[in-house]
Amino acid sequence: MLLKFGEKFTDLFKRVMPDSFVFALILTIITAFSSLIFVDSSFTEILESWYKGFWGLLEFGMQITLIVVTGYSIALASSTEKLLSRVSKIITSPLQVYITVIVLGVLLSMISWGMVVIVAVLARELALRVKGINYPFLIACTYLSFTSWVTGLSSSIPLLMNTSNNFLIKEGILEDVIPISLTLGSEINFMMIFVYTIIVPIIIYFLIPKKSDGKELKDLIVENESKNEISIIKEVEFFRSKKNNLSDKLNNSKVLQFIIFAMGISFLFYYFNINGFDLNLNIMIFIFIVFGLALHQTPKRYAISMKRASSNVHGIIFQFPFYAGIMGIMLHTGLGEAFSNWIAANATISNFPYFSYLIGGIVNFAIPSGGGEFAVIGPSIIEAAKELTFGLPSDQVTAYIARTALSMAYGESLTNLLQPFFLLIVLPVMGSGTRIEARDVMGYLAIPFLILFIIQSILILYMPI
Repeated sequence: MLLKFGEKFTDLFKRVMPDSFVFALILTIITAFSSLIFVDSSFTEILESWYKGFWGLLEFGMQITLIVVTGYSIALASSTEKLLSRVSKIITSPLQVYITVIVLGVLLSMISWGMVVIVAVLARELALRVKGINYPFLIACTYLSFTSWVTGLSSSIPLLMNTSNNFLIKEGILEDVIPISLTLGSEINFMMIFVYTIIVPIIIYFLIPKKSDGKELKDLIVENESKNEISIIKEVEFFRSKKNNLSDKLNNSKVLQFIIFAMGISFLFYYFNINGFDLNLNIMIFIFIVFGLALHQTPKRYAISMKRASSNVHGIIFQFPFYAGIMGIMLHTGLGEAFSNWIAANATISNFPYFSYLIGGIVNFAIPSGGGEFAVIGPSIIEAAKELTFGLPSDQVTAYIARTALSMAYGESLTNLLQPFFLLIVLPVMGSGTRIEARDVMGYLAIPFLILFIIQSILILYMPI
């Protein structure tokens, strides 16, 4: 029955879901009209807010672009290809591929959500080597696995609240940091980890399509858009002159690249010794760059790998400013704060964390960034939580704020399954050389979304704080 529902949702999404860029344009118009109607913003104020926000995600957009490109570059190394060949000899059936991808993706995303790029690379290579893979469904599995990041080491809202002198403390909203033990170390978060590591693979098992006719990767690759078949090593030889000039020696110098690699490794040892196991986007990108240098061995090989890896990231580059513009409208017109205050006004101390969960999920459609969303509506959410717990002991207030903020994070992460924005991380890798679009993938995520929504709702509503 689940399989039939999944197929119906897939057909529905193909019929009604527009391109991800069109999705962003529609959300921009909806957000602008909402500001006009609900917070009495003038048309000029909306335009100014939109423009102010338009450049607000440039750093984040560059980080996402680099995490995709540097991760994909690692996959293009000859040593990586040899490793994937060995793995594909062990994983020989479609079921093994789907389960491997979802489990590995869930575990790696708990370390850092940027690692989904590595999972995407593995999934694509397995799809090339194992027959009978429904490739759009495999992309959906990869993307679904990414949502576990909210329970792990790169969960932005818990990490922010545990950061000394964060913006909430500076503005007097919080008196002190909220320790990780109350968020990522809480019982409810361990239950969410159980859901992602055990329940999600079971859901995927029952949703595996029976047929893959016409949907295998080899069927979807467009010949004139497929990647160059010659190896990077052979392409390097095309650029080498017969005289082996000084420039050729520098371009193909292993010594030069090894020195930079040694510097990078030295810094990583220093960084983790000083900061502990603190993974963020910047350090993940740096790790990918350092190991990419080692795997490709020479500057010319690495440059060619980066050129190939950069060929399909246009969607990230030009869509990020539009989502930043939506965030700008939500922030500068006060729409985000008004929305959260409106819902909080109808909440009670027992159900407010769940209302926070719903707010996080809804606002995520307009601001698909945990940190960005929390910056817009987080302060009003926490203020409402403090008002509801007025008079309680301070430790209970802190625990309540932690549950409320964590619930918002769960909602924000889950609705990524219906919001194609972060699919831009996976599609440049898995969709390279094909004409696969978001609508070909999103339908497979509807059933997992509904099941996870029910499970998370029960946990947030009934699990004691």
